[in-house]
Amino acid sequence: MAAQVSVIGYRDDRGLLLVPRTPFRAGEPVYRAQAATIKEVLGLKEDKRHGAYIGLLAGHDVPVYLDINTMVQKHVSILAKTGGGKSYMAGDLIEEFMKHHVTTVILDPHGEYASLTEKGKHAAGAERFRVEPRSYSELIQVFSPDTKVNSSARPLKFTLSNLDARDILSLTGSAKVRAHLTALRKALDLLRQATKDYTIRDVIRVLEREEDPQNASLIDELEYLSEVEIFAKEGTRIDELVVKGKTTIINLKGVPPDIQELVVNRLATAIFELRKVGRIPPLMVVVEEAHNFCPQVGQVASSKVFRTLASEGRKFGLGLVIITQRAAKVDKNVLSQCNTQVILKVTNPNDLKAIIASVEGLTTAMADEIQRLPIGVAICTGGGLQMPIIVEVRPRETKHGGESVKVIED
Repeated sequence: MAAQVSVIGYRDDRGLLLVPRTPFRAGEPVYRAQAATIKEVLGLKEDKRHGAYIGLLAGHDVPVYLDINTMVQKHVSILAKTGGGKSYMAGDLIEEFMKHHVTTVILDPHGEYASLTEKGKHAAGAERFRVEPRSYSELIQVFSPDTKVNSSARPLKFTLSNLDARDILSLTGSAKVRAHLTALRKALDLLRQATKDYTIRDVIRVLEREEDPQNASLIDELEYLSEVEIFAKEGTRIDELVVKGKTTIINLKGVPPDIQELVVNRLATAIFELRKVGRIPPLMVVVEEAHNFCPQVGQVASSKVFRTLASEGRKFGLGLVIITQRAAKVDKNVLSQCNTQVILKVTNPNDLKAIIASVEGLTTAMADEIQRLPIGVAICTGGGLQMPIIVEVRPRETKHGGESVKVIED
């Protein structure tokens, strides 16, 4: 029998991990490490007060905790190929946030996180992880711009009169913000003198009366906004959305992709602005399918705000959890700011390159391991861990909403 050994070092009397200066002598006995030794050498702490329990060290019954304060301050990314278990892992993390009453907002394009309100089933081998099924319905509220599709959600609407010209143009995603700004400001000023409640149709009418050919493209963009029913007299207040200790799911299922971008852009901007002045509590923003909202190539409405959140959010206690199956397609400025990373199975060479470039301390052996990881096993770095380690992800307490659909039933 042969085994390969990698030397990770020893702890000196100050508790620092050092690499030995002298090689081992041939013929020295090798012992299987006890749990206490593993914890000491790897620096694993069972800090239940500040830690999120995500699973067991692969091959051992040693629980692994990620420090929640570190995650909020330095952002998190969960990366895996399709079907690699990203949403399952994200569900574990959100369960831990709820247990610790961390204020959380989930941007959910496919409506797969509403299942956090439902109690899960007893998973095989759950006893080893010491996890019991439970529901978190009392801590969750769900909002959606489309309550026809998502009938159990509360409506998410914006008040037009609260938005200035620049905000409305950011909602249209228009590339010609400067060209349109003056005309739109003028139209809004005229309307505000006449009434408090006005609609996008009213704004269009004022612009049409001007008969300025330069307004044609602005009118086209506003026409599109008027068709989307995201405006109402009474908009949703951000302090209704962000409630201390609660988890809010923004269910975007059934909402067209460009409208999803507008909604996410508006919400992320408003959350950041209000957090800066302390009007809402410190929070985590979980972004599923992040490559759609902050892509590496091209610009979408929400690109700019996510770059800002990634670089400045930590100063204000606003953390990001970036979830994607295409690491190479996510803005590198955003991905590189995520110091806590949970990497499940990834096989695409471009995605592997992007991950290796953004993770500190990842050895070549670990980089090769990413392609061979079985489902339910992750490589974790950061979050208070002193080195990248391999973790068996714990079973969910709640129902998993992102399961694949079977074409042929059993």
